[in-house]
Amino acid sequence: MDTQLIQSAFAQGEGILRLTPAWVPRVFCTPGRRIKLHPDDYYSLGSERGGINERWFSSTTPADNGPLTSVNEGLSSLVQLDGERTNTALLRDAVEVLQGTLIGDRLWKEYGRWPMYSKFFDNKNPLPHHIHHGIRHAANVGQWEKPEAYFFPPQVNNYAGDFPHTYFGFEPGTTKAQVIDCLRAFSKGDNKITTLSRAYRLEPGTGWDVPPGIMHAPGSLCTYEPQKASDVFANYESLVQGRVIEEALLWKDTPPEHVGDYEYLLDVIDWDLNLDPAFGAHRFMRPQPVHAIDSSEEDGYFEEWVCYKSTAFSAKQLTVLPGRSVTIRDSAAYGMIMMQGHGSMGVWDIETPVMIRFGQLTYDEFFVSEQAACGGVTIVNRSQIDPLVMLKHFGPENPDLII
Repeated sequence: MDTQLIQSAFAQGEGILRLTPAWVPRVFCTPGRRIKLHPDDYYSLGSERGGINERWFSSTTPADNGPLTSVNEGLSSLVQLDGERTNTALLRDAVEVLQGTLIGDRLWKEYGRWPMYSKFFDNKNPLPHHIHHGIRHAANVGQWEKPEAYFFPPQVNNYAGDFPHTYFGFEPGTTKAQVIDCLRAFSKGDNKITTLSRAYRLEPGTGWDVPPGIMHAPGSLCTYEPQKASDVFANYESLVQGRVIEEALLWKDTPPEHVGDYEYLLDVIDWDLNLDPAFGAHRFMRPQPVHAIDSSEEDGYFEEWVCYKSTAFSAKQLTVLPGRSVTIRDSAAYGMIMMQGHGSMGVWDIETPVMIRFGQLTYDEFFVSEQAACGGVTIVNRSQIDPLVMLKHFGPENPDLII
């Protein structure tokens, strides 16, 4: 851990860290090719690893991709400039060195780490019906529970993929016996577990809240996905659009003594949430304005909460109008990713890349310390035509979140 390098990067950015892209493959996924990675680079980690269909943001959480997982996979790194030389260090190490100066004393004292991350999830096909474990079951394998949320940015959804619908939960009236029959049939071909579920059509510019314990089979829109700092999950569906899911993923994050115990898999499911007859009304999210819309033209910007139903994280969409300079204040540290436009943020130039090579550094992703966020970050939109748009993800119990 290079403490001096980390402190230098923090000083260079005046409390704002420039981050490197963190690309993650999934062996059971087909890339949707909407996350701006060069067409030749989607299998840069090798065909045996699967295609790259995720980019992780502000991540101090390593990806859990089995025995072939590469070193530091899923972890974000910061950039430090030394003359013409570019150095990097893990954001995870920066949090350990800078502590409350970076993420705020409240989060450091409570968690001792940055307790969330976000990602682009970009799959051409739907995912298997799967689940993220709650507190008790995640703790059984030494992990945190994993609540998550979805927002579908229009800028990366120029096409909808093969199935822009997500199955959530189970139809009211579904019995545990029906579900366990599907789980026992996992190795016999299509176990047909989504016949017990309900599909919702996905709409760009909206989102969903997904607490742990909810069965879900995410559809094929490119998704911005804030979540708690955990990669705990298990796949309960055996066949998706002709793709066979290996049975090892049914038992992923099951303690060794419970492998083969279908009742344990059943116990992971939060039945009240899954059978909620008003699931759509309770979990669907449309953007909510942070400030009065009628003042936006005068202020030069507007902000919307896009993920706001979880206490584990929240997310905003910030739009700066063409040619405007604004100073934005937040009460907590956050990570951000550029979606559209170019300009500056504090001392940094910022721009939205058209295409990124694997291993290339960009100017579209940053981590803003609580110190800088509270002091105010000046953002300049250098375009006289197009708005500048960014997404900002915050940690637990954001003090600014009032919905």
